[in-house]
Amino acid sequence: MDITIHTTLLPHTDPDASVAFFRDALGFEVRQDVGKGQMRWITVGPPGQPGTSILLAPPAADPGITDDERRMISEMMAKGTYGWILLATRDLESVFDRVQATDADVVQEPTDQPYGVRDCAFRDPAGNMIRIQQLA
Repeated sequence: MDITIHTTLLPHTDPDASVAFFRDALGFEVRQDVGKGQMRWITVGPPGQPGTSILLAPPAADPGITDDERRMISEMMAKGTYGWILLATRDLESVFDRVQATDADVVQEPTDQPYGVRDCAFRDPAGNMIRIQQLA
């Protein structure tokens, strides 16, 4: 069986701020930007890895979601408990310095975790947790 992860989704609340974070702080390229205003679907990904993308999408845009569900999603995003992603790099310190220099919301500086990885954490402009792990 040959299955890969092609695209994962993270919600955004401010498309321009999200683009700036993923482009300027993480160095991702913007591959597609569809829609207008808050209703924009933006695909970003690491340069040189066209088969791996993140879709930044408006939260709760699905017409099948109830008002109560939209409210719950908004509350979870505000607390930073709705969306998250794990990234990896060979140079964690440099990536941390670059992201921190953009005034991103630092959750955790590079730390050796008791479960055997070294990582750091940020929140993107929508409150999504972005953890970045050091590759061996």
